[in-house]
Amino acid sequence: MEMINRYIYAVTQKLPQSQREDIAIELRGLIEDMLEERSGQGNRRENDVEEILLELGSPRSLADKYRGKKKYIIGPELFDTYILVVKIVLIVISSLIGIVFIIQTILEPMSILDHFIDMIVSAVTELPQAFGWTTFLFAIGELYGGMKQKDLIGKEWKPADLPPIPDEKRQIKRSESIVGIIFYTIIIVFLAFSNDYFGIWVFQDEFNGVVPFLNEQTYGSYLLFIVLIFGSGIIKECLKLVAGEWTYRLAAYTTIVNVVSMAAVLFMISGPDFWNPEFMNQLAEAGVVTAGSETFNTITTIWNQSTFWILILFIVGLVWDAVDGFIKSRKK
Repeated sequence: MEMINRYIYAVTQKLPQSQREDIAIELRGLIEDMLEERSGQGNRRENDVEEILLELGSPRSLADKYRGKKKYIIGPELFDTYILVVKIVLIVISSLIGIVFIIQTILEPMSILDHFIDMIVSAVTELPQAFGWTTFLFAIGELYGGMKQKDLIGKEWKPADLPPIPDEKRQIKRSESIVGIIFYTIIIVFLAFSNDYFGIWVFQDEFNGVVPFLNEQTYGSYLLFIVLIFGSGIIKECLKLVAGEWTYRLAAYTTIVNVVSMAAVLFMISGPDFWNPEFMNQLAEAGVVTAGSETFNTITTIWNQSTFWILILFIVGLVWDAVDGFIKSRKK
């Protein structure tokens, strides 16, 4: 029964979500009928099950017969996850664009028309980009999976090749991956399109502007690294959604993605031009602190050490994420 369950699971995972339950019932009935014809009501041997599964063919070929067509950019195995990720990304980006418009309008109500035009321009440019990049990444995943299957052409399929059904103890909660995708998307959109508001907000009876944390003159050159760092986080969460459970391969992929992210962070924030070199002077000019005061010196110390502690916290988080993946992969 275990081999039959694994076979049915392997076939149905390659079909659209709406068809899986019905086809699983139909396929189980078909296998039972074939077993009864072969062995009657007597003891069923494991060899009988293997022979029947060989007659039915590999899970991919049988799934193709049920599906009736093979041409697609993103196949059934990835399609449900793809739609979920597209919805999350588009909803988050749309919400952020709306929130930025509201904040800008509250802070500068006299420029509401300019803010509205900026919102429309952002929606027209950012939403198609998000949709396109998401589709592109999933299409690459589909292509890679198809290339792996081509390598199997000419090789005899055996029931022993069936992957095990995911272990509940190693399964990844979809909610965790969804929250991760939302978090990384918010960071990318905010830092890429609303970095002017990333700093200390100054109010003196009214909004007087922002003392930025980042160097506005060199920030554009670091934008690619920001997208790379947090975009790799989205890729990592998508891999978790597709895999559904922790495996050593997934843990290895996670480690590779985290290493790339750590290298990019190290290169980016350790550079002398990333942070605003005039931050403390601008803070004093804005009247937030008084130059030479104890508070000024304390904030200066914190500011000078911020890069080190941000880097440490980021590295610890990514290392723990990779280690935790390998630990969960060992659970049975």
